[in-house]
Amino acid sequence: MEEYGKILIIATPVFLVLIIIEKIYGIYKKNDTAPLIDSVSSISSGITNSVKDVLGLSLTFISYEWLVSKIALYHLEANVLSYCIAFFVIDFYGYWSHRLAHQINFLWNKHAIHHSSEEFNLACALRQPIASLVNLFTFLLIPAALLGVPATVIAITLPLHLFLQFWYHTKHIKKMGFIEHILVTPSHHRVHHAINPEYLDKNHSQIFIFWDKLFGTFQEELDNVPPVFGITRPANTWNPIRINFQHLTLLIKDAWRAPKWKDKLTIWFKPTGWRPENFEELFPVNKIENVFEFEKYGTQNSQKLIYWSVAQVLLTLLFVTYLFDNIAKIGLPNIFLYGFFILVTIYSYSELMDKSKYAAFWEGFRFVTAIGIISYYGDWFGLNTIFPFANYVIMAYLTFSFFVSVYFVSVDFKTAQNQLIHS
Repeated sequence: MEEYGKILIIATPVFLVLIIIEKIYGIYKKNDTAPLIDSVSSISSGITNSVKDVLGLSLTFISYEWLVSKIALYHLEANVLSYCIAFFVIDFYGYWSHRLAHQINFLWNKHAIHHSSEEFNLACALRQPIASLVNLFTFLLIPAALLGVPATVIAITLPLHLFLQFWYHTKHIKKMGFIEHILVTPSHHRVHHAINPEYLDKNHSQIFIFWDKLFGTFQEELDNVPPVFGITRPANTWNPIRINFQHLTLLIKDAWRAPKWKDKLTIWFKPTGWRPENFEELFPVNKIENVFEFEKYGTQNSQKLIYWSVAQVLLTLLFVTYLFDNIAKIGLPNIFLYGFFILVTIYSYSELMDKSKYAAFWEGFRFVTAIGIISYYGDWFGLNTIFPFANYVIMAYLTFSFFVSVYFVSVDFKTAQNQLIHS
């Protein structure tokens, strides 16, 4: 946990700087592909995922270390060869786990968050799941286990492999010549994120594009079919925590309502999007039928709300950085209490971004949680030892944040709604 937290402390500002550069470049080229509010939602999703991972909130039924101990034919050292093998096997593992997440109903729940943005930019690469609480695909690493690639090599290569998938989430880089035949490029991945019928469920590869060509899921980006991004059942929220469980909620409801026991049991393993007979008519859900004729979510926001949301996510990153840098000092079980505060924070300000009337309640809950923490411990998880006035600064910020939420809910949102009615 602690080692991964240190890695994220280095990686996070790099990602943030690249997101800002893309934003500035888009404005300069008069082709801004990264609306601020969408980027805030995406970065917030990345925070929830990283907090989940750092806190170890996932379960692996079969660990890679156990696989190595049982089936290894050789035992490689941690050298250049073992890292190359690990990277290649992880990419094979990534292709199949990714493809299955698109094709099986219950697995789609953990992956829908990544596709939920109706934009395509570097920030949306950070839309990673918190719903992936169980790792089912360790068996796909069997080739590395047979060769005895050390578990430490896999542990280092996995996050590196994930980080290398960041760069190709952009519309600004066009086709890249001969590289298109070897690596996953922005063009390939635009196809993957698109909801056009021509592009659905294509290009699952993560680093090497040849997996798609080998297993029959490759599709080139077509000049006459511009990709349209999102998911066919749009999320219609900026709240990453709610997006993480939307599909699962629908599956549970459909399984409960299904009159046939066969449907109740098999719905989980059916192709993604499958519902029992006549359920689309009986229990309709919003679905995009024509990809070129739908309104993107949340495009009408006041500048005040947008800038406040940006400020909130930046301040949340400061809170998260302190957590990641002080995991050992904060210790168990306090790191879970800290993680809970971060999740409540993101839930609160993303509800505000959705213009929810309950946003002030969630902000009040966050405020009370923080008061409880400081009152009980007399400190914000040891921050006073670094900054003597930390308690006062945090309480001042949270008080101000609460009143800002109340202002938006009681004044700004109602004013905007009245203007819309009379326009």
